[in-house]
Amino acid sequence: KSGLDPSGAWHAWGMACLKAGNLSSAREKFNRCLKPPMDLNQLNHGSRLVQDVIQYLESTVKPILIADDDYFATLRELEATLRTRSLSLEMMCEGKIQHNSYYQECLFYLHSYGTNLAIISFYMRHDCMREALLHLLNKESPSEVFIEGIFIPSYESGKLHVLENLLETIDPGLESWGVYLIAACKYLQRKSYYHILYELQQFMKDHVRAAMTCIRFFTYGAKSYTELGGKQTWLLKIKDHLKVYLQEVSRSSGRKKMAFTFRKKMSATDVSRHISTVDLQMEVTKFLHRCESSGTSQMTGSSLPTLFGNNNMKMDVACKVMLEGKNIEEGFGIAFRVLQDFQLEATEVYSKVAKQLVKQQKYGEIRQLLKCVNESGVAAKNDGDNIILNCLNEFKNIPAEDLDNLIQDMDSDENKIQAYVMCNKLRSAYLVSVRQEKTRAVQLVQHVRQLAESSGDDVVKAICVQWL
Repeated sequence: KSGLDPSGAWHAWGMACLKAGNLSSAREKFNRCLKPPMDLNQLNHGSRLVQDVIQYLESTVKPILIADDDYFATLRELEATLRTRSLSLEMMCEGKIQHNSYYQECLFYLHSYGTNLAIISFYMRHDCMREALLHLLNKESPSEVFIEGIFIPSYESGKLHVLENLLETIDPGLESWGVYLIAACKYLQRKSYYHILYELQQFMKDHVRAAMTCIRFFTYGAKSYTELGGKQTWLLKIKDHLKVYLQEVSRSSGRKKMAFTFRKKMSATDVSRHISTVDLQMEVTKFLHRCESSGTSQMTGSSLPTLFGNNNMKMDVACKVMLEGKNIEEGFGIAFRVLQDFQLEATEVYSKVAKQLVKQQKYGEIRQLLKCVNESGVAAKNDGDNIILNCLNEFKNIPAEDLDNLIQDMDSDENKIQAYVMCNKLRSAYLVSVRQEKTRAVQLVQHVRQLAESSGDDVVKAICVQWL
């Protein structure tokens, strides 16, 4: 008459019937106030009213029995419950607990008015993981329901291996679980739970992704190559994963249909290239570890470069290897292979190294660098000259004798003249200019005369005028 919402009254009446043990009346009363959710896959446990009913049924001290009403029934039920707790999961839900009326009643309300997450969470609370997984598959629930309802509770309670065994029992190829497993990996990556991620990837036989996780274990948090030296087992694991992947690819290449649809794929060529990278990184690690241990290491940087980074980082590795040995020659071989394997801009790297040597005032080492570059067999004609010119561009204060030695080492007279001009050694520039072919010599000497005039060097200007 007053137009009030009667659902509260029906719910209270239903709860009273439950408490009195009258299950059929309770169902009838709840039917008038409980409604199924609009979306069964929403990430909650349904309405508060349904949750109250389930909570009461689960907390009932004396389970209500469907069949016999004798005094020993409750004792038998309790004994069955306690015994099935210690049995395996499959036994668990096939045992007497399923015939417990409160368990069946919970399932009735959950299936009638609960979400898929609520049903799955109920199964998980009662150690019926198999039923939870089958419900997930049958209802084709989204991966969020798997993460929230099954995966998180499994690893938090230390039952990840139990989950993995069940997934494999239900589908040995794991194909049905692909979308759920990939979602679990993404979740673990977001949370930075890399150890659980690695364990899961190994279970999935997703060798390429497992190798990528090993790369992170190798590089993460290392401040020196001494630290990386102690983490080389991860490099061996990367190689193992990639080799196993190659074997699987070659085995399945004969079949028409390629299996492992949810596992990361990579061409055999790329995998072989990555294995070469790992081998080279092992060499780099051993070399730099030795340098740091013997105290020849001088470079300190905020981030530690490895060959698993981008091209700039790989170039930093090449520089580091050349600069940290006893001399340039010691690390040049490894650095050269880095440059060749990744097709990096060699002149840029050599110039970077030369500039660093100028800062360290190791002018003799620059000459050794030029010798190594020329003997490498792939240097272009002017590579050595360009390295020196790049240095002179930045450093004007190289001691005279060392400067002369560097310029004398240059191949091209034109480049020598340019170098002398850059360092304002106009007399030396004039002396090289006059040695050129007549027409070119005239042009060069005129240029030197103009520079001498503008810089007020009357002596060189007079020499040039006289020659001209």
